[in-house]
Amino acid sequence: MKWLPRLWVSHGEAVGWITLLLFMFGALNIFSASFVHAGQNLGDSYYFLKRHLLSAAIGMFFMLIMIRTDYKRWQNIVFPLSLVTFAMLVAVHFIGVEVNGARRWLNLGFQFQPSELAKFTVMLFSAVYLGRLAERGRRIPLFTAPLLLALLLGGIVLKQPDMGTAVIIVGIALGLQMLGGLAFEYLVILGAIGGGLGYYLTFSAAYRAERYYAWQNPWEFKDGIGYQAVQGLLAIGSGGFWGSGLGMGASKFDYLPEAHTDFAFAVLCQEMGFIGAAAVLLLFLALGYHGIKIALQARDAYGKFLAMGVVFLIVGQGMINMAMVTNLLPVVGVPLPFISFGGTSLLVNMTAIGLLLNVNRQGVRPAEPEAEATLPGGVRERLQQSRRLSRVK
Repeated sequence: MKWLPRLWVSHGEAVGWITLLLFMFGALNIFSASFVHAGQNLGDSYYFLKRHLLSAAIGMFFMLIMIRTDYKRWQNIVFPLSLVTFAMLVAVHFIGVEVNGARRWLNLGFQFQPSELAKFTVMLFSAVYLGRLAERGRRIPLFTAPLLLALLLGGIVLKQPDMGTAVIIVGIALGLQMLGGLAFEYLVILGAIGGGLGYYLTFSAAYRAERYYAWQNPWEFKDGIGYQAVQGLLAIGSGGFWGSGLGMGASKFDYLPEAHTDFAFAVLCQEMGFIGAAAVLLLFLALGYHGIKIALQARDAYGKFLAMGVVFLIVGQGMINMAMVTNLLPVVGVPLPFISFGGTSLLVNMTAIGLLLNVNRQGVRPAEPEAEATLPGGVRERLQQSRRLSRVK
């Protein structure tokens, strides 16, 4: 039966293929969602596609660096990376580029969004900190250094204003702490604090309160704050099972705001239908599954937290965006990884995928000699072969 094709792949190979497929979906969708706007307003229908492909090329460079470099080496950059991220977020407040009333970008010869870097920074810091606690067998405290950093960076991002990204930044730190075995009483305390803070933030600003009410009944606010949510739902519903066809959706003709960014999934549903939407959802779920498998086989606690951090960063954010577009959550301005247009987001996500692949590449912790003798012969031979290959390298 050797002539039969292999019907399975390793977890690392699966992550690579899933990333490629998501990128292909994204490139097609970004071009389709943006070519009308780009042609009418920028004089180049391929403007956003070109920038997306350029960002992907840079992202591929960083992803390859991450794949080839032992992930343990990145522990040394956590502190300087945190300082750089903090400095860039502060700089946004003074010299940032303002778009649609929000100041979120720095002009570095290209537009760079430091809040996307903040997600990556908090993920890496949390993995390093929690990994060291786990290796020493220490209990996770209520307020850790990564959580305090997340609250600081998230607070700055909230002032841009960008509540959705701020929630994700803090959520990554909290999620990894809970995964690390945060005590139940601490969970209750954090839940109470988070609920109270969420209520305050929602209703302390008029535009956020209006978004909440529009989420409850978008059709009542369809001519105002609920316009985007209603147009997104109309786009999704009009796609039907098979979709209207790539490039044939009507929403891109100035009906749906942010059609190629935050609401790119709505355009995808309209043009690729239920089939396309289900394919993208399954790809994200598969990425989460293989990411968790890689975390479980990581050789140390730091690697486990790092792999799970990548899952939270990409899959968690993807689920939030799809829930937002389908009105399961309020509109919070969170992009869909690999599918929405955004150079900094694509760069950060590809870098994170490189980290995940390197955790997979390092493999499982070698078995102790006494325990190895009890392993099945085939497993034992594979471990020995792996050691021989490592020595050759």
